[in-house]
Amino acid sequence: MALTAPAETTEDIQALAKGGRTNFFGFLLRLAARLPFLFIAGRWYGEEALGRFAYAVLVVEFAAQIATFGLKRGLAEQLSKTDRPHVHVVWDALLVGGLASVVVAGILMIFPQAMFPNSQINGLELLLPLTIFALVGSDLTLAALAYRFDIAATVRARSVIEPWTISIAAFGLAFYSTRDGLIIAYAVSMVAALLASLWPFFRSYGVPHGWRPRPAPIVRLMRQNMPLAAADAVEWGSRRLDLAILGLFVSPAIVGIYYVAQQVASLPQKLKTSFDPILGPVITRNLEAGDRAAVARQVSQVGFWIIAAQAGIALALGIPGEGVMGLVGPGFVGGVGALAFLLGAEVVAATAVVSESALIYVARHRNMMISLVMIVIQALLSVVFILAIQEMGWPALWVAAGPPAALCCALGLASIVKARLLSRLLDSPVNGWRWALIWAAAVAIIVGYVVTQLPEWLELGLGIPLILGAYGYVIWTRGFGPDDRALFRMKEKRA
Repeated sequence: MALTAPAETTEDIQALAKGGRTNFFGFLLRLAARLPFLFIAGRWYGEEALGRFAYAVLVVEFAAQIATFGLKRGLAEQLSKTDRPHVHVVWDALLVGGLASVVVAGILMIFPQAMFPNSQINGLELLLPLTIFALVGSDLTLAALAYRFDIAATVRARSVIEPWTISIAAFGLAFYSTRDGLIIAYAVSMVAALLASLWPFFRSYGVPHGWRPRPAPIVRLMRQNMPLAAADAVEWGSRRLDLAILGLFVSPAIVGIYYVAQQVASLPQKLKTSFDPILGPVITRNLEAGDRAAVARQVSQVGFWIIAAQAGIALALGIPGEGVMGLVGPGFVGGVGALAFLLGAEVVAATAVVSESALIYVARHRNMMISLVMIVIQALLSVVFILAIQEMGWPALWVAAGPPAALCCALGLASIVKARLLSRLLDSPVNGWRWALIWAAAVAIIVGYVVTQLPEWLELGLGIPLILGAYGYVIWTRGFGPDDRALFRMKEKRA
């Protein structure tokens, strides 16, 4: 049954819907840009170079995640509670991120083997940790823009400039070095994304006239954000822990194949994470007003949107999975099993992540503990599944399905626990599930079975739109209510 929001939350629903429309458009742009990169990386650089690149980026991005101190989401709370000029608050956050970046980048430059554990290091690669400054600066300035409902800046930086820059740079640098080209292209794309974030930030917030670093409030800000920083690191790490653990048991080539599956599966994940900047301000404002029921409605509403979108995309990419992986190269087709589990994990995770959008404000320590328990369960199950598959003597590529299967189990448990906790704290039901999802998935599977009988070029070119179309039609007619259709209403009708 579709949810109907009271009149007082209509403005918030429209703001969330506007962010959802923009982010869905950004998803399509990111998809269009990410596939060329994977094609270039797979066909020209090969599985082993791609695996080496994947592990180095994994470590650098984890360090950057720590350096943000949870301010990607926590900045909205800081801005909603302060009487200081907002530009000063943002610069406090940038200073915190910059100081943390100095520490984590310095550690990686001193111990570069953390990024390249199984390969030699050239002098230029020692500079890769410097991209942490670009990552942190871009994340925080985009979060500040999102507080003012400027989601278009995030789309431009993350879905257009960043992925297209890395694709073009990877193509050009392939003529320079197939060993280091991917890593250099990554650094170039991060700098481009930072510049694309700073331009709209300065236009919106201006120059911080009169701002001076204030040590006491900054230290307090770092201390207050520690639980949120830990929760962010755990949530981010849960999507990368599988790759890190897999790299301990298999060759770099299989890591490269798994990385491609992970990149394809991470495309729908952007739909979920990109709602955080727009959902955060809405939640904090309603909590300040004491309207907890409105928070529950908004979390449920966005939860359904995300689950519906991710399930449709998972089916569209997963059913013709062999063809999707084969686009990158014939050697990558064996990763289709891992792709299926990873796509399923994104659907399962939606409830946990959307619930966390509110829990970080009302129960941040308990949310952090649940996240820590979840990642421990994921790590243990990953090792158990890998060892069990190896013990059975199954092919090495099948081992790659163990970590994402563990991820599905851990995220499913986290979704149940976090949704129940939030529901109890808000004293209102929190549930993004609707039965129309089952009917839509069933229709999509039937259509998908038919299109897999077609030649591969038709299976991908015609099959993916058909699967999405069939799924979307059922969701629209059976699952969407008036508030859900606000997601597609370009402007509100006036009386």
